Amino acid sequence: MRGGERCLEVFCELFPSAPLYTLLHVPGSVSPVIENRRIVTSFVQRLPQAETRYRSYLPLFPLAARRFDLSGYDLIVSTSHCVAKGVRTPPGALHVCYCFTPMRYVWDLYDDYAEGAGGVRRLALAALAPALRSWDRRTAGVHHFVGISHHIADRIRRVYGRDADVIHPPVDVARFTPRARGEDFYLVVSALVPYKRVDLAVAAATRLGRRLLVVGTGPDAAKLAAMAGPTVEFLGWRSDEDVARLYERCRAVLFTAVEDYGIVPLEAAAAGRPTIALARGGALETMVGLGHEPPGEPPTAFFFERQTVDDLAAAMRGFETVEPRFDPKALRARAERFDRASFVAAVRQYLDQRVAEWRARGAGRC
Repeated sequence: MRGGERCLEVFCELFPSAPLYTLLHVPGSVSPVIENRRIVTSFVQRLPQAETRYRSYLPLFPLAARRFDLSGYDLIVSTSHCVAKGVRTPPGALHVCYCFTPMRYVWDLYDDYAEGAGGVRRLALAALAPALRSWDRRTAGVHHFVGISHHIADRIRRVYGRDADVIHPPVDVARFTPRARGEDFYLVVSALVPYKRVDLAVAAATRLGRRLLVVGTGPDAAKLAAMAGPTVEFLGWRSDEDVARLYERCRAVLFTAVEDYGIVPLEAAAAGRPTIALARGGALETMVGLGHEPPGEPPTAFFFERQTVDDLAAAMRGFETVEPRFDPKALRARAERFDRASFVAAVRQYLDQRVAEWRARGAGRC
């Protein structure tokens, strides 16, 4: 249940009787709100070892999405970071795409994925990337794009040549209970994949001798463990409850990726804890950097400029000298601006408006 799944959960609540079409479903991997509905999977579900090796089937994803039969539906809402936006939109239906990003594997983060892949996979990705880019640019079946951030709206405009509205994803503030003080450890909550750059956090904590807890799983787990010093501990997957308690107890969260939006800093803020974050991507839209506060806005993050171990280590040392400047109540108030209830209201209003416009034009059955 990462950021994308939490958005999907809201869409499921807004449309409780609508079926869910997905490339792959691992039973028990998501919340009951998502699980307890009719779920239609693609042929990827039936491929060998699909639950654990689904990334290997990336070249088949466009075909799998196109083979879904959505005839008979009036409204299609896709949540897409890869191929969901490419479903066939039947005549008379309205298609709204809530876009997490254009396919990051072949656009902005291509180099990161290629560098983290093995030799055979790197060659395969290089061969496939041009065809995937060509396919990903085909957006005629989407009537309206909604980006998760202005950072992503700019990427949609650059890659697809399409305008996008913006609705920021939600943080479930009620899951967290802020503490007055954190304990003496830093925290990373992340998928362990190349573009997340968890290696920077592991290397910086090892160099400084700071205690670091890493929550998450992924293909980089073994590599990261091999480079970690004795102060770094890998916790693997943890329940929502466990993660919430870790946020509340940590000194600060380390956020090292160029994120499309980044729910982690907001979850940390909801728990009253600051973030040491790379000053790029979606974090700039949700966090207030120390030294760059608008009038009346207390800081919620300590930013560093370059994606290097040296810069992150310097930021950690700098943060430790100004740590009392970060007020748990102010951090919580910042997170509340992005609460789940605000997201629900924004999505409902947006879809109502688009459906009304569609009807008024007589474009379809909605």
